[in-house]
Amino acid sequence: MFIYLSKKIAIPNNIHLKCVSWNKDQGFIACGGDDGLLRVLKLETQTDDAKLKGLAAPSNLSMNQTLEGHSGAVQVVTWNEQYEKLTTSDQNGLIIVWMLYKGAWYEEMINNRNKSVVRSMSWNADGQKICIVYEDGAVIVGSVDGNRIWGKELKGNQLAHVAWSPDSKILLFGMANGEVQIYDNQGNFIMKMTISCLTNATGAVSIAGIHWYAGTGGYVEPDCPCLAICFDNGRCQIMRYENDENPVCIDTLMNVVSIQWNHCGSVLAVAGSLRASNLEKEFNVVQFYTPFGEHLRTLKVPGKQMTGVAWEGGGLRIGLAVDSYIYFANIRPDYKWGYCCSTVVYAYTKPERQEYCVVFWDTKNNEKFVKYVKSLMSITTSGDFCILASKADDTQPQNNVAPLCVFQFVLILCNSIGTPLDSKYIDIDPLFVTMTKTHVIAASKEAFYLWQYRVAKKLTALEINQVTRTKKEGRERVYHIDSNPSGASDSGPDFTKAFTATRDPICCITATDKTLIVGRESGTIHRYSLPNVVLIQKYTLNNRAYYLSLNCSSSRLAIIDIAGVLTLLDLEVRSFTDDSTGNQASAGDPSKFERKDVWDMKWANDNPDLFAMMEKTRMYVFRNLDPEEPIQTSGYICNFEDLEIKSVLLDEIMKDPERPNKDNLINFEIRSLRDSRALIEKVGIEDASQFIEDNPHPRLWRLLAEAALQKLDLKTAEQAFVRCKDYQGIEFVKRLGNLQSEPMKQAEVAAYFSRFEEAERMYLDMDRRDLAISLRIKLGDWFRVLQLLKTGSGDCDDALLEQAYNAIGDYFADRQKWVNAVQYYLQGRNQERLAECYYMLEDYDGLERLTTVLPENHKLLPEIGQMFATVGMCEQAVNAYLKCNQPKAAVDTCVHLNQWNKAVELARTHNMKEIKSLLSKYASHLLEKNKTLEAVELYRKAHHFLDAAKLMFKIADEEAKKRTRPLRVKKLYVLAARLVENYHEQVKTSQQSKAKGKKSEATFALAGLLEEDATSSDNRVVDNAWRGAEAYHFFLLAQRQLYEGYMENAMRTAIHLCEYEDIIPAVEIYSLLAICSAANRAFGTCSQAFIKLESLPSLEPELRQFYEDLALEIFTKHAPKDSRTMERERSSEGAEGKLPTCIVTGLPIQEYQFWMCSVCKHCALEQEIGKYNCCPLCHTPVV
Repeated sequence: MFIYLSKKIAIPNNIHLKCVSWNKDQGFIACGGDDGLLRVLKLETQTDDAKLKGLAAPSNLSMNQTLEGHSGAVQVVTWNEQYEKLTTSDQNGLIIVWMLYKGAWYEEMINNRNKSVVRSMSWNADGQKICIVYEDGAVIVGSVDGNRIWGKELKGNQLAHVAWSPDSKILLFGMANGEVQIYDNQGNFIMKMTISCLTNATGAVSIAGIHWYAGTGGYVEPDCPCLAICFDNGRCQIMRYENDENPVCIDTLMNVVSIQWNHCGSVLAVAGSLRASNLEKEFNVVQFYTPFGEHLRTLKVPGKQMTGVAWEGGGLRIGLAVDSYIYFANIRPDYKWGYCCSTVVYAYTKPERQEYCVVFWDTKNNEKFVKYVKSLMSITTSGDFCILASKADDTQPQNNVAPLCVFQFVLILCNSIGTPLDSKYIDIDPLFVTMTKTHVIAASKEAFYLWQYRVAKKLTALEINQVTRTKKEGRERVYHIDSNPSGASDSGPDFTKAFTATRDPICCITATDKTLIVGRESGTIHRYSLPNVVLIQKYTLNNRAYYLSLNCSSSRLAIIDIAGVLTLLDLEVRSFTDDSTGNQASAGDPSKFERKDVWDMKWANDNPDLFAMMEKTRMYVFRNLDPEEPIQTSGYICNFEDLEIKSVLLDEIMKDPERPNKDNLINFEIRSLRDSRALIEKVGIEDASQFIEDNPHPRLWRLLAEAALQKLDLKTAEQAFVRCKDYQGIEFVKRLGNLQSEPMKQAEVAAYFSRFEEAERMYLDMDRRDLAISLRIKLGDWFRVLQLLKTGSGDCDDALLEQAYNAIGDYFADRQKWVNAVQYYLQGRNQERLAECYYMLEDYDGLERLTTVLPENHKLLPEIGQMFATVGMCEQAVNAYLKCNQPKAAVDTCVHLNQWNKAVELARTHNMKEIKSLLSKYASHLLEKNKTLEAVELYRKAHHFLDAAKLMFKIADEEAKKRTRPLRVKKLYVLAARLVENYHEQVKTSQQSKAKGKKSEATFALAGLLEEDATSSDNRVVDNAWRGAEAYHFFLLAQRQLYEGYMENAMRTAIHLCEYEDIIPAVEIYSLLAICSAANRAFGTCSQAFIKLESLPSLEPELRQFYEDLALEIFTKHAPKDSRTMERERSSEGAEGKLPTCIVTGLPIQEYQFWMCSVCKHCALEQEIGKYNCCPLCHTPVV
């Protein structure tokens, strides 16, 4: 930071001031002094010039009111900013509260204890409470409306100071003997504060000031010291909280009278007097410190006795009460900021966040990008890049780090929108950072670190690859300031040697592509070569440098020392040739050049003899050490190029950092540019050309070329473009020379100077609508193109019209205004983008309509299919894929969306090979979920009848085991058997289609059977397909006949059922046979059934006993014999061999003519089947 005295206001009648206070919010300054003097002043900037803002603008007193009410010397003044109140107290103990009413201050309340004198008053952070301490130990806490909250007498203590904690929970009382006591906000004693800074101090001390920064402007870094306590002997301690055992201690070596923090807690001002070592007399000074105790600046102040110090609300000015004057000093803060690639990068703190808010403000497009960085130390910029130096966060992973080595700091390389490109963890404190196009150099007090963050552009691609392949060590190096590097040993960064202490620490650095300059506190300057670091030379200055800057040719070094004096140092001896002797003489001697109160300077990027500097609130431009007339401004210089200085009013930006305004960016033209422009406008091109010839600069030639173009002086324009090496300009002039008509040339020139409306109007006046349209197309203004196309009288080009519609559609689509985009794409027939818009709008009907409109095999169809697939619309996706002849994609979509039926159907329709794997995949998926019937249905639809039948038999077997409803089991077996019949049919037809030539049907059948035999692994399923169905059919039939009273038939059916013991449990069969035969009085059969039942191995003993008892009971009454007829029938049945069984009656069929079902091939008596419409077993309609 830099500080200088800027204004002095005298108090009438030479009345000495005792205290001063500056209202941070409204800007009022209250000063109290002897004889009841109390004044309220206000400084306001009054200027009509918009460019003159901040400190550069003249400030006058807009208020100068004397407040009458005190009789004794006013000793304490304090503001309540929130409620716009001023509280003052004098030597008689009278307290007055003043309020603002219609622009003037009036008494609101008065209080006087008449016992003691008020030593200190303090409002808490929210302005609700005031604490007043009296010399005799009395403490009063009152509310803003004048009510007393509590009071307390601290016996035996002389009070001198009071301070609230930021959260208003704690009060600090400073005693006259130098003690500080901590109380809670109800007045209960907590503890005495440990005063570490008074160690080894002798003699009586008193407290000069206690100020606890309330955090209203955020903190410099997390856990930042904010409570300052300073003693009159110059000792000071800054603490993080009231019982901090490790405070920052400072010895200011001065007699302190007052202290105060600035608005954001980043600078502590300590005001008092200093005794000069060689003189007896003291002089007034204000010392400025960081919260960590680092000394920033010293301001010497004239006068005898300084009594108070007060910061302005924005931290840009400070008010000092000295004798009967108020002095004002302007402060130029060290903002964390930089300028790269037309982007201003700046950082500020917010009260609600611990991190620094870093804003990348693109001044061209007025866009800003925000990034939050913890413990930011500095911002450095160069070219298109920016380096953010900060303390390393403990939580961040640090790659390639040895476990014992903990890197404490990090350098983050960002581009101009704040995107991190690379970062390096380093172990030295980057107090000073500079960067060139290829290197970043960071220096601590003892050492400097080089990081080659990119390679020079001139290298070929091959060389770049070699550089990137070289070990990382070659790109990072560390040198101690006392070492003498020769450039030979370029090993990796060895941070261990960087901590060796040095007697002469580094205080500033700067670099260009060829040279690195390091300044040391003794005034020594080291000059090293880059990129191979070799110490070339040492220079000795009289003062310690604060800021260094090299010109664009690295031939001259500008030095601003800590006192704000700018001097120059020639690094290269300039050659005195004959033609340059005159120039050199006029340039003056750089060693004698000196300017005071300089706080910023910048060399021109394109001229080694041109630089701009800020001196107080004036900017000077020097050419060959000769100053131009100054410009009033307080901006920081961003860039000096092309005879233009870009400056940014950071003070104004920091007032509202979230909304940077383009008004705070100012461009200044230097004199030669202004003069050339004036010559061209007022005198003419010839004379201006001569002037520019004498003072050549590419920017001036460009100015001349543009002026000549305006006047269509093509010869001069071409010469000027050649002089400023503007190839496009030369080409443009040539093109103009080939045009015949004058208006056409003028129109082209207007377009060249971006006066597009004018150019378009000229084209239209010449009836050249085509040129106007092509101009608008070049500009990408398609709305205007469309307008021009539609307004023309003749037919417009359809292709161009479509292009315009599509471009406007793109414009809306880029801004995600899909509805508007759709309208234009429809007119432009842009089906690709239309599909995208429908998809974004979720207008699937529109997408479906588009599918129907598109021709077959259109390249867009697969994309539309994919769109439908992503939202689960299977049918539409399949239609799209099929339309572009991609059945595989359609099947994959069906599989993906679990639409297996559709997948199988499609695979079958399109004869796809992989259907089997697909089927088995889905079937296993269904079986996993226990959906066996769905799996059967799947196989059936896929014509895999055998697999379906196997599953069906499995289901039927499981149902049969459950012994549930037999009819349900019969139905399941019938379905399984019918699936087997379908399989037989399928094999037969496939054989027929395979066989060629004239073969008999028998041959087909035989081949079919043979194939069946070869393929069928499960013979039970194929050969005995109907067996299960038969068993349950006859089981049900026997019971039905029994209940209907046909005992004979029931018994016959039950006897036939005995063949199906493998399907129906034997217990059930023989129990049924026993009942039927007993009912039919055929006790012989009944007896056999009982014998069979009793001999069943699986029978439980009690059940067997039960059967035996029942048999005994029956057969004691009836002899176990059948009637004759029955036996005869049986014997005849045996003689004839196996007769088919009628499925209607269950009886053997004796006739030669009978009915046979076409599906299940089961027989029935013709007279019996006549009663039925369907086959009783398989339910096929009877034909």
